[in-house]
Amino acid sequence: MLSSDQSLLIDLNLWCYLPMKLYLLVLLHSRPMSRPLTNIQAPISLEMREFEKKFRHLMKSKVVLLDKIMGYIVKRKGKQMRPMFVFLSAGVTGTINESTHRGAALIELLHTATLVHDDVVDDAHYRRGFFSINALWKNKIAVLVGDYLLSRGLLLSVDHGDFDLLRLVSQAVREMSEGELLQMEKARNLDITEEVYFDIIRQKTASLISSCCAVGSTSAGAGQESIDRMTLFGEKIGMAFQIKDDLFDYGSTQIGKPLGIDIKEKKMTLPLIYSLNEASSRERGRIKNIVKNNNHKRKNVQLVIDFVKATGGITYANQIMRQFVDEALQILNEFDDSSYRESLQQMVEFTISRNK
Repeated sequence: MLSSDQSLLIDLNLWCYLPMKLYLLVLLHSRPMSRPLTNIQAPISLEMREFEKKFRHLMKSKVVLLDKIMGYIVKRKGKQMRPMFVFLSAGVTGTINESTHRGAALIELLHTATLVHDDVVDDAHYRRGFFSINALWKNKIAVLVGDYLLSRGLLLSVDHGDFDLLRLVSQAVREMSEGELLQMEKARNLDITEEVYFDIIRQKTASLISSCCAVGSTSAGAGQESIDRMTLFGEKIGMAFQIKDDLFDYGSTQIGKPLGIDIKEKKMTLPLIYSLNEASSRERGRIKNIVKNNNHKRKNVQLVIDFVKATGGITYANQIMRQFVDEALQILNEFDDSSYRESLQQMVEFTISRNK
């Protein structure tokens, strides 16, 4: 629920451009890149600076309102881990080139489009601590903005004949949609098994990171065997990334994801799935009833969190996450040693050590 001040700010900006008040709000919430990510970017620092310039240019529009929204999106960009995966994967398997830059931009454009659309679907008012596009300009404009970003990505690939890269990213977007729909379907009955959970996160999260590594290695001219290995590496780290994100639900105070939000949205994640399997039938029924019918009360959400912690769900999820990380590192170590490979190794560790 938005505060009165936030609601007033949204009313002032409805169907309009962002005023200085909101611009200052963006600056207040902006955070410099963390030291670990700065170190990881070292081998591709020049490429990332060039990428930022090109990406800002791609976001330009002749429509004043759209250009203001694009500027807002650029100012609130995240860690840019996905472009980093593209460039580092290219460096590990071949040579970074203009095709790599276009592949990184394609990934970022389509990923940003899905985030804008996701916020509409979820009726979310925040994204990474900032107001979401739909919160400021309402759903109609947000949907059109997402469509615009999608079309920019498609045209970028088509205009340069990057059909192999476009195919890889399009497959990822399809899987992401299927994964989200599967999760929604299963949320109705809370009948997700570990196997189904892994299918869901492979599609909705790991598929995109996997496509980043596939796009990077493909753009660098790598052989199919190397591309396949990098694709699998990306999938493994994507699985670990999502499990880490799910664990935030049980102990994060980060503004990007409030405590217990997955429980409130009836999302069955690995910690809860494991704990329910370990519980008695009576306890299992009680917890499922809370998640399904009484999940909006803070004390009930806390009951579920305490239950998961007490029954080993957090410990188990951490173990599985570490397993995926070890498998990812094993694949990565099959490639020749280089500064790019070292940075990817650091990216893997950052994925599970991040606090937001």
